[in-house]
Amino acid sequence: MTQDLIIINTKVAYIDERSKPADNQFVYVYTITIKNEGSRAAQLISRHWLIKDAKNKLNEVKGTGVVGEQPRLNPGEDYTYSSGVILETPIGTMEGSYHMQRDDGETFTASIPTFALVPPQSVH
Repeated sequence: MTQDLIIINTKVAYIDERSKPADNQFVYVYTITIKNEGSRAAQLISRHWLIKDAKNKLNEVKGTGVVGEQPRLNPGEDYTYSSGVILETPIGTMEGSYHMQRDDGETFTASIPTFALVPPQSVH
């Protein structure tokens, strides 16, 4: 199966009141919507994130499910969750993938396109 049947959309918010620039802590909340546009159900088994700050410091995160869940999506269904990340620089990027499994045991990878972590005051 191709990943094209799982569509992933991202939204990012910089959390000014939780960030501490003087301490090199820049807090972001990201919201992910995963939609199954395929013809068969698929369950999110695990995640793999690559988080990079402006100094190219890479933080790799792997784990089971997302926010403590392993959502199963029937055709046409979507699942939305929010999580957070703290960077040591004001700007960074995230990208990754979800390991998915069909009811018959077939597995595939759904790629999460790179998205920017940028405070609103940095956008011109």
